Amino acid sequence: MTPPDIEIQSVTKRFRGVRGAETLAVSSIDLRVESGQVAVLIGPSGCGKSTLLRLAAGLEQPTSGQVVIGGVCVAGPRPDIGLIFQRPVLLPWRTARANVALPAAIRRSPSAEAIGQADALLNRVGLAGFGDAYPAELSGGMQARVALARALSQDPSILLMDEPFASLDALTRADVTALFLDLWEERRRSMIVVTHAIEEAITLGDVIHVMSPRPGRIVRSIAIDIPRPRYLEILTSPVGAALAAEIRAALTSSDN
Repeated sequence: MTPPDIEIQSVTKRFRGVRGAETLAVSSIDLRVESGQVAVLIGPSGCGKSTLLRLAAGLEQPTSGQVVIGGVCVAGPRPDIGLIFQRPVLLPWRTARANVALPAAIRRSPSAEAIGQADALLNRVGLAGFGDAYPAELSGGMQARVALARALSQDPSILLMDEPFASLDALTRADVTALFLDLWEERRRSMIVVTHAIEEAITLGDVIHVMSPRPGRIVRSIAIDIPRPRYLEILTSPVGAALAAEIRAALTSSDN
């Protein structure tokens, strides 16, 4: 049996406050993401979705349990894990090209090669000619495209995305999501995506994990059997509408 790309094993995370009080963020989470699969975490605000993603990324360590990626226990950030956050988190003093090439600069990779790759990726995400622009000169959607190009520049085997398109307006969000899906089809990386949006969960996911209010637990896992490629239009179909209703009902029951 082929091991999963990502395995979260009985993970619990507690945070200690400044006055010594403890907060139980997530409790006894078990989760498997098979090779090339997209797992979506959805649940109420504060349920620990982002905490779980940070644990998978190695930005936090679990209080108990472990995260295993590629057969290796995650002990800290790794170059084979790409991260995309809700905000683009671009360095304002670096151009779009230099932001995309940042992972290579951190790894001290050859600069000429990194710059060439950055320009190719900017072209791929529809930003040809904007390599010399600074973040303040770019719209929100353009900044999101730069952040996507930066994450792909590492050619990661795993992508972790924390509400990556939430800050965009509806039209831009639909456009960037469609672009991302096209790029994902080319590379088929394993992913965990955090979202609040049911339509985004259906569009992106192979399986949707519904989480309970804090302390976060997975209370329901719903497989998405709709063929790819999928776009937002699927939500207007009978199968899409039924699936959205099922997810909404699972979210409502998880609040009780």
